[in-house]
Amino acid sequence: MTTFKAIVIDKGEAGQSVALKDFDEKDLMEGDVTVRPEWSTINYKDGLAITGKAPVVRRFPMIAGLDLAGTVENSSHPDWKAGDRVICNGWGLSETHLGAYAQKARVKGQWLVRVPETMSARDTMAIGTAGYTAMLSVIALERAGVTPDKGPVIVTGSAGGVGSVAVALLAKLGYQVIASTGRPQEADYLKGLGAAEILDRKELEGPPKPLAKERWAGGVDSVGSTTLANVLSMTRYGGAVAACGLAAGMDLPASVAPFILRGVSLLGIDSVMCPLPRRKEAWKRLETDLDRAKLAAMTTEIALSEVIGTAPKILSGGVRGRIVVKIG
Repeated sequence: MTTFKAIVIDKGEAGQSVALKDFDEKDLMEGDVTVRPEWSTINYKDGLAITGKAPVVRRFPMIAGLDLAGTVENSSHPDWKAGDRVICNGWGLSETHLGAYAQKARVKGQWLVRVPETMSARDTMAIGTAGYTAMLSVIALERAGVTPDKGPVIVTGSAGGVGSVAVALLAKLGYQVIASTGRPQEADYLKGLGAAEILDRKELEGPPKPLAKERWAGGVDSVGSTTLANVLSMTRYGGAVAACGLAAGMDLPASVAPFILRGVSLLGIDSVMCPLPRRKEAWKRLETDLDRAKLAAMTTEIALSEVIGTAPKILSGGVRGRIVVKIG
């Protein structure tokens, strides 16, 4: 019998429990590639799963963790062989399929992306689902015609994981970035990532007007709800907003006015089931378009044993930037 360490979420009569414990390899789920995870990360969704604040987990027991980067141990999939360095983001990890906070994982080969040549496994998890989602959002804005010459762009939740990477990416690509945050003490941090202006989150929290003064050509929103409604109402004619998060809620108290009177586009961003060609494009862009020094500046590291204690902090806004998890 072979066991390994994993963060396991379970549910009984007393409710949900979570612990770092031994897990039996024979209880891993079906898959044609077995990976030795070396690094992971903590995303907002990981915080929800571990704390049980939202019904993220769909089966029990469940190994937590949305993201992994590591080395293939064995494979029957034609694209992968032992020794390959791989990334896995989403695809139901920690929801319907045993996840990444473990010393061993078994997944489907079609879920995997190769670690870019100039990146380490740690680099890719400093990016993680949050940063990969930010890149998908930037690509969507580009395809919608939101280019740097069209005017400034706003990033909400800018001190968080998605927001931090989005600010760094957009700034490097030549955009004038307005960083919205409820943490004024992070102004220097955000300017270091490339933000040209800091906007107090309170300016986007009031009851949204159908149309407000035009302020930006587009944006990346990881907050949702009233914040997104206000961002849309202030978007310039022909602009676009990429929506990729719901930290403030799933509702959208907006009107159709921005869409039919200003031609604004609302771009939905999904990272979980995103098709493989788009994933590969995003990771290729991240390799070239994300400043590694800025990535390092926004990243802190913890051990697998610290994940459970860190999860509530990401939900309360107590985490800045990105966290990498050393599996060990």
